[in-house]
Amino acid sequence: MKRRITAAALLATAAIALSACTGGGGGDSASSGAIDTSGELSGTIQFQTWSLKNATFTPYFENVIASFEKEHPKVTVKWIDQPGDGYQDKILSQANANTLPDVLNLPPDIAFPLAQAGKLLDLNTADPALSKTFVPGAWESYSYPGITGTFGLPWYLGTDLAWWNEAALKQYGVDTADLPTTQQQLIDLAIKVGNASGGKMPVVSSMPGLAELASDGVTILDDKGDFVFNTAKAAALLDSYKKVLDAGGMPAEALTGSYAGNATMFQQGKVAYTSAGSNFPTQLKENAPSILASTIATARTGDAPLFVQGLSVSNDSKNKAAALAFATYVTNTENQIAFCKLASGFLPGTVEGSAAADQLSAGVTDPLQLKAMKIVSEEMKTARVLTPFQWTDAMTTFLNQQVALALQGKETSKAALDKVVDYANQNKTTD
Repeated sequence: MKRRITAAALLATAAIALSACTGGGGGDSASSGAIDTSGELSGTIQFQTWSLKNATFTPYFENVIASFEKEHPKVTVKWIDQPGDGYQDKILSQANANTLPDVLNLPPDIAFPLAQAGKLLDLNTADPALSKTFVPGAWESYSYPGITGTFGLPWYLGTDLAWWNEAALKQYGVDTADLPTTQQQLIDLAIKVGNASGGKMPVVSSMPGLAELASDGVTILDDKGDFVFNTAKAAALLDSYKKVLDAGGMPAEALTGSYAGNATMFQQGKVAYTSAGSNFPTQLKENAPSILASTIATARTGDAPLFVQGLSVSNDSKNKAAALAFATYVTNTENQIAFCKLASGFLPGTVEGSAAADQLSAGVTDPLQLKAMKIVSEEMKTARVLTPFQWTDAMTTFLNQQVALALQGKETSKAALDKVVDYANQNKTTD
């Protein structure tokens, strides 16, 4: 399963269309109040996943459904799986036609316009105890400015850690027992190695993006939902990266469309650092065994990013009790651990599950991957979503263009950020 945890945000026009068709204004998502799932449940519910019906996951879901139905013999769960391509459009179509499944797989950004239109159940109201069950940053990712409630149960999560080419760094006098823990330390290291190698061994693999700004403590959005990251702190960070580029600590191709990507360049031995998930050793074993031999892993510098997939309950469901019971059953710790053993590189959305590194690593023999899994398990305590749901691919493209100009000295960092913030606020999803 190679797809990224987060999906691209729905277009503003799609959100507007959904709001128009359903009345907008947040609906009555909290009107159901608390939902008691402890009594006898009955009826049929639909459960929709996103590109998970295959040889790896089908037996798992069939077993989970059968186990739930055994516990609740009067409930029938009908499993629907949608293909990966066009999933957002399919969700929008279902919502407009009032045919959303009772329980559906939604990342936070796709859940947003549905919550905005009152199409999702407020899980915080339905069962206030749920919030204590799940990883805090993941639970918070399903709460949105201007909308009361929480609209998804964190299901499986991803994050990145830092990977270093120890042999390359030692060649230029780096003590690999004391690697960076902050972004400024990473910048300083990149400048040092860039100068020492004459630009032959860059450390920083790519330009800073929105996630790097957020990870460094820059405020991305204000309470009104406006982008506000054109600050002196953010400009200073870009200025620091310009020094990295000037010192040869960043590959010049990172500024162009021909850039291969940080993980690819690391595997090619062209950079000494990258970020990637805990299953990165598997890729290295296949693509770059010589690099694997000198690779070490540490926690990410700054705040670790959080990538989230979750389960939501339709507010239009005719059987909310059974739907909520099933959604919480699928996302309980035992079932999440079993799922994540199949989905290499991902962690459960529950606090207890994400901390169960020993259970998750059962069967893993590679010592580097075992270490990485322990690191990401620890990172989950504070990992958070760094790129807000309002941020789009078009905004990323514009940001990259402006940052490239700033790093090349063709415009100031503050002017570049001003242009990006203005563009983002003019093009963000609105009600």
